[in-house]
Amino acid sequence: MDLFKIENLNFTYPGNDGHTLNAIDFSVKQGDFVVLFGASGSGKTTLLKMLKPELTPHGEKSGTVLYKGEALETLDRRITAREIGYVMQNPETQIVTAKVWHELAFGLENLGENPSVIRRKVGEIANYFGIHTWFRQKTAELSGGQKQLLNLASVLVMEPDVLILDEPTSQLDPIAATNFIHTLEKVNRDFGLTVIMAEHRLEDVMALADQVILLEQGTVLLTGSPEGIGEQLKQLDEHHPMIHALPTAAKVFYGLNFRGDSPLTVREGKQFLTENYNPSVQPEKKEKTKAEPGNVVIELKDVWFRYERDLPDVVRGANLTVHEGEVVSVLGGNGSGKTTLLNLMAGQLRAYRGQVLINGKKIQKYSGKELYRGNIAVLPQDPQALFLKDTVREDYNEIAKAVGFSKEQLEKRMDVIADQLDIHHLLEQNPFDLSGGEQQKAALGKVLLLEPKILLLDEPTKGMDAFSKETLANVISRLRRQGLAIVIVTHDIEFAAVVSDRIGLYFDGELLAMEPPIEFFSKNHYYTTAASRMARHLFPQAITCQDIVRACEVKESIAYEKALD
Repeated sequence: MDLFKIENLNFTYPGNDGHTLNAIDFSVKQGDFVVLFGASGSGKTTLLKMLKPELTPHGEKSGTVLYKGEALETLDRRITAREIGYVMQNPETQIVTAKVWHELAFGLENLGENPSVIRRKVGEIANYFGIHTWFRQKTAELSGGQKQLLNLASVLVMEPDVLILDEPTSQLDPIAATNFIHTLEKVNRDFGLTVIMAEHRLEDVMALADQVILLEQGTVLLTGSPEGIGEQLKQLDEHHPMIHALPTAAKVFYGLNFRGDSPLTVREGKQFLTENYNPSVQPEKKEKTKAEPGNVVIELKDVWFRYERDLPDVVRGANLTVHEGEVVSVLGGNGSGKTTLLNLMAGQLRAYRGQVLINGKKIQKYSGKELYRGNIAVLPQDPQALFLKDTVREDYNEIAKAVGFSKEQLEKRMDVIADQLDIHHLLEQNPFDLSGGEQQKAALGKVLLLEPKILLLDEPTKGMDAFSKETLANVISRLRRQGLAIVIVTHDIEFAAVVSDRIGLYFDGELLAMEPPIEFFSKNHYYTTAASRMARHLFPQAITCQDIVRACEVKESIAYEKALD
């Protein structure tokens, strides 16, 4: 039976000219795993909130949303609170209590459950999710992965019939994200729980779906099976930007001009490559020419840092050099201290031992004005922290005044940045009304207005769709050619593989294995790209989809030449 049935759903936010959602039609059966994807601002979050009455946004709505055959808005709120679970993108925003055990019990307490029932259910869910080992911890002490797992458990303890998730892995490291997705698979398969999930990172989740829905500009553009959605996209538009959002195996499949249902997983992609490309034919290895490094602009020398005297060290003897015109990415798990390391480079924290040098000068010798105007710019993990005004343009005007730009200089600079980031349409909008990916791009634009020589980016691809990531990669490449030094802290392995000159793994307070991407990822077995896992038996140095496609094309050429001989 249909758990949800949506018919001709339209929605417009107050003050907006056009529909955010336009003529939405689809249904979800009991036990289905449904994946929504689409560009930032396509309406995914709004649509999901329309399925949860407690979160339904204020605005003009028409059409129907039926839940178990009844109009959703007519149902008792106790029913929808219990039966329709919702997990948000940012784990911080959903946690409301100070202790793990209380967070698990909070929803049941609000529903008026008997204390003995609450204790039994909390104990059961804590054991099922492995939370019992940190049951009495403070929620503030948890890693990002633990917080999101806690949010999931806190919803599932109420035994809902459907679970709605809005990009729940966007702030998780790759391993935590994979574990979270595996947990979703388990509850869907073991208990028949219906899952409706919006997600940009389709690598692990696409293969789990029964139905995939692509949103574009507030309407359902395509719907179908996960294996067939790529072929539908190719038929619609050979170069549709959402092709970039598909899992690695599918992107390689279509990148090599195959048609039809695509492989989705690393295992399927590996099998596809093995069947179609003879391992005995190896392309010649070509050494990548390395440009001469520019001047050292950031240097960390044996840096140590802790937040409190009686707390453990977060940074333990870290060393790093960054040159002008170089992109350095720092990877690592949630809570490992990557952001702390970035804040030390930005002068927002001060080491108690060791030195942080900017252009050869100790960072504490700089005045704030000297350090941040035309020198260092920082994109924080939470882009909302950069916005103070009612529109993006007003925010940009404010920072321009602080820097001392004339009106003409500002307009010229703003046009350039808006073109680079494709954000002209966001300038007149309230930054807090934007999607997560749109906020990220708008915040980056504000940072770039400062014309920095050093750019520090904390999770810059968070909430971004695949096409926006490609745009950002092009921007970073352009800035690099202009001589900027760029340090990126990220969970996005695939992005780091594309944009970085060097990559390091942050672990136990120090930077390990600072190497070029090919060396870093080809040596790693677990902490590596999907492309590397899929193709290393044929092409050991292939770490991106483009690498695999190029290597396969070279193989075909070599095989053809040998056949002619």
